[in-house]
Amino acid sequence: MNKTVIKTETEINFMRESGRLLSKVFAMLDDFICEGITTLDIDSKVESYIVNELKARPASKGQYGYQYSLNSSLNDVVCHGVPNDRHILKAKDILNIDITLEKNGYISDSSKMYTFSATSAEAKRLVKTTYEAMWEGIKVVKPKATLGDIGHAIQKHAESAGYSIVREYCGHGIGKEMHEEPQVLHYGKPHSGFVLEAGMTFTIEPMINQGSKKIKTKKDGWTVVTRDKKLSAQWEHTILVTQTGYEVLTLREDEILL
Repeated sequence: MNKTVIKTETEINFMRESGRLLSKVFAMLDDFICEGITTLDIDSKVESYIVNELKARPASKGQYGYQYSLNSSLNDVVCHGVPNDRHILKAKDILNIDITLEKNGYISDSSKMYTFSATSAEAKRLVKTTYEAMWEGIKVVKPKATLGDIGHAIQKHAESAGYSIVREYCGHGIGKEMHEEPQVLHYGKPHSGFVLEAGMTFTIEPMINQGSKKIKTKKDGWTVVTRDKKLSAQWEHTILVTQTGYEVLTLREDEILL
């Protein structure tokens, strides 16, 4: 990775635009994702919408040799689930869709959880707690706060609800490159680690497990699953550190700013 990049106002405006467009992708998906379709259907829809409607680029496609426009992580998949036509979405599923979008050379990154008509109360609680934990991390972002402050806020909220934090994957700086410095851990100690500065842009994307934090990667080399086969959830936003706090560059219309 490169050293941490402080964005100029021009670069921040480019980041705002890519984030705004990415929020439109999720708004489109809210009316598309349903029981009975496959994750490959979702991938095809997203690629067409980004390229043809938004005149942008799905940044994940081709990155590190990846062939698809998004990650689709079902049930016990922690992250990096590969779209396929084998699993038809079912009433009890939970699904994470993780999308990166590039416009004018700048990348935004966000993910959202989807539940269905028979998703259990226990699964919905995991999904809700993970969303809340992400926001607990976001709300401490400001100049002179530390990465440890972010991680601690997320960890405290998740673990107090009885869940575990995945350690092996983290948020990351983002801009012209999908992965820049710093690495943003979702656990940590207050007042420790890298000190935040205005102009930094990075993702906060906690992966929270229903059971053990232990994970493994499947033979395809991409798909990461829980070792105990219990459920995992993730939410993600791209964040800008402002002079006084934070701005969520990928905020969706369906969200209330907490």
